[in-house]
Amino acid sequence: MTAVPPGPRHGTWEPAPAARWEDAFLSGNGRHGAMVFGDPGDDRVIVNHHTLVRPNGSERARPPRLAHELTSLQDRLLAGELTAAEGFTDGRELQWVQPFHPAFQVRLRRADGGDGRGYRRSVDFTTGVVEAVCEGWRSRVFVSRADDVIVQYVTGDRLTLDIDLDPWLPNAPGDLGIGHGAVLSAEGASLSLRVRYPGSDRACTGTALVVVTGGRTTLTPPGVRVERARSVLLLTRVRRHTGELDAVAERQGLRDVLPGGAEPYACLRDRHVALHRPAYERVSLELGGDGGGGDGGGRADENEGSFSALPRVENEGSFQVPPHAQTENSLCATPQNERSLPGSELLRRPHSPALLERLFAAGRYHLLSSSGLLPPRLVGLWTGDWNTAWAGAFTNDANLNLQTSSAAAAALPEVTEAHAALIHGQLADWQDNARAIFGARGVVAPPHSDGESGLTYHFSREYPLHLWTAGADWLLKPLVDHDETHGGRDPRTASALAEVALFYEDFLTRTDADGHLVVVPSYSPENRPANASWGALNAAMDLSAARHALLTAAAYHADQPERADRWRALADRLPPHRVNADGALAEWAWPGLDDTYDHRHLSHLYGVWPLEEINPYDTPALAVAAHRALELRGAENDSAHGHLHHALVAARLRDGERVAHALGQVLGGDFFHASLMSAHYPKRDVYNADAAHTLPAVLIEMLVQSTPDRLVLLPALPAALPAGRLRGVRTRFGAELDLTWNPHEVTAVIRPTRTCRVELRTSPGAESFPSLDLVAGEDRVLTLRTW
Repeated sequence: MTAVPPGPRHGTWEPAPAARWEDAFLSGNGRHGAMVFGDPGDDRVIVNHHTLVRPNGSERARPPRLAHELTSLQDRLLAGELTAAEGFTDGRELQWVQPFHPAFQVRLRRADGGDGRGYRRSVDFTTGVVEAVCEGWRSRVFVSRADDVIVQYVTGDRLTLDIDLDPWLPNAPGDLGIGHGAVLSAEGASLSLRVRYPGSDRACTGTALVVVTGGRTTLTPPGVRVERARSVLLLTRVRRHTGELDAVAERQGLRDVLPGGAEPYACLRDRHVALHRPAYERVSLELGGDGGGGDGGGRADENEGSFSALPRVENEGSFQVPPHAQTENSLCATPQNERSLPGSELLRRPHSPALLERLFAAGRYHLLSSSGLLPPRLVGLWTGDWNTAWAGAFTNDANLNLQTSSAAAAALPEVTEAHAALIHGQLADWQDNARAIFGARGVVAPPHSDGESGLTYHFSREYPLHLWTAGADWLLKPLVDHDETHGGRDPRTASALAEVALFYEDFLTRTDADGHLVVVPSYSPENRPANASWGALNAAMDLSAARHALLTAAAYHADQPERADRWRALADRLPPHRVNADGALAEWAWPGLDDTYDHRHLSHLYGVWPLEEINPYDTPALAVAAHRALELRGAENDSAHGHLHHALVAARLRDGERVAHALGQVLGGDFFHASLMSAHYPKRDVYNADAAHTLPAVLIEMLVQSTPDRLVLLPALPAALPAGRLRGVRTRFGAELDLTWNPHEVTAVIRPTRTCRVELRTSPGAESFPSLDLVAGEDRVLTLRTW
């Protein structure tokens, strides 16, 4: 694989320090996170860690014990009492999960303040290093994947710095128990900060080792002063714990990380980059021009990005580029001067392909950086405020899966492994949910999690999230995609799927007049029928999830034919989807329940994306109804996740202009901060990772889609992107794929890792092709021309 140069597509920069924490550049290793302001006079780095959640009483919360009332509720709903589910509660108030919070900020204040001449700050996505530089001063920060430590290295001319750990970030509770420590050492000094939560035996403690080259170090409680130094190297960690942490052991742990030799920073950086760079470089996207050359990265041949040295397969079919992709007004090229703009300036050009390139790269970088111990939270791995919206939780009914949706195709198994860690660490809690609420075996996933608990306790009358039974299948779908992509079946996934199937065996016991099973109660996150309450019957998402879970569990357990046959038979008894009077796929497949169209969630289109239950090839009539449902869907409150979920569904339905419109709502709605992290609402309102992390999946889905037996090329190419190159994507039939397109030709290079036959499809209106017979280890080149 050719290395990706740290060019304009693989990083971003700004000409001034961050004035707001939302604009701070980000680094992370999936455990620790760093938010870097880059101010030469007051250099601040906010420290985050995935485990930092503040006790609020929910750590003792349990799921409601309602199983004894389930039969009565089902009877009432089936009898037409459509508000019956509002009483299916134990009367508790809405309880939020433990909120995610920042640890503290490391501050390095220069005695002379600095004049800032020649200032620039940047982040290199290929290394994860955030750098700020001006005359006489340079700061570099990264979070090490190798050593699990935040590394900050400051160099300059006779540096005089005051260094301390500051806990008082915005909205920090005033009654935190704060304890500082500072000790001089042979290296320079070590600092510690303990933050104890009020009314709790839990705390978090940060430790920083200060390594000084040249000059003099003195204690200035609660920190230290470094005078006339050539460089200062800081290694910082934070831990959440109960009781007291062994400060001596923490300091020694940091010393053990410190390399010997004359250049410890370079050694630390190289150890980290050896792990980070290969993951980041697996996939890249270039837009504009003829799709060739440039610094697109990914796999290349001897001709520096040209496919001409690869064997060509002529006359394998003809490909007609959609007419809309040949319009004269299309953005056919991306000027290099746009690629070199600072991020904040590029964001003012929402129609620029250069912006999409950079956001694609930034999205993969931030997604990788926030995934490790756990997958990304609503805020990824970063916050600068103790009052984090929606508790900075894992919101399972939409946001988490949207954020991680590119993991399989964008070659980020690290993200899927983090997603799996969250699930497998909570399966025992999921079992408790099934028993307590439904009196069933198996598992029911919670709608929200703080990362510690998988119990369902976050619900209310308006959000009866405890009725959501589709969550386990929804959350396991990325693990199934991962298995298909890599050609194996993880036994942990197989076991979890069996637990989901067991739940449906016990839960799906009621039938309608036609003998079909009824999902009752049923909840479509986070919507309600126009003429009924939230808890209803046969939500489309529930039907799709139950069918998919049962059939997938049967496939994973084909060696146990009795179980597999039982689960397939249960799936066959589920009712079909319903098409309403508007010709749209109904959100509830129960007669008399009317749709509510203006809503940010698209739960009812789960069968289109991420499932393939409804698609234009096998179920064309249902695909038309799904497309009508998409046309009728409003944006409600303009949530970023709603717009991009809309785009993902539109891509599956081959509607490139609807994809472009949804992207335009986000790119033109001022959703992105200068950091290229995103917001939940327009005008950069509420820091949130949904748009940043989901956008790469949208761009991949509009260019390449795959199942274990199908490849779709350019299914939803917008008119504004008639040329480009996507390199290194993975398919679910076990191949790596490079795609180059322009208005005259499309070239796909397929590198299969297993032998298989796949159906080939292209964009709407193009010719169909015979199946492709792929042989493991033999590259296949498709040249699809206009005619």
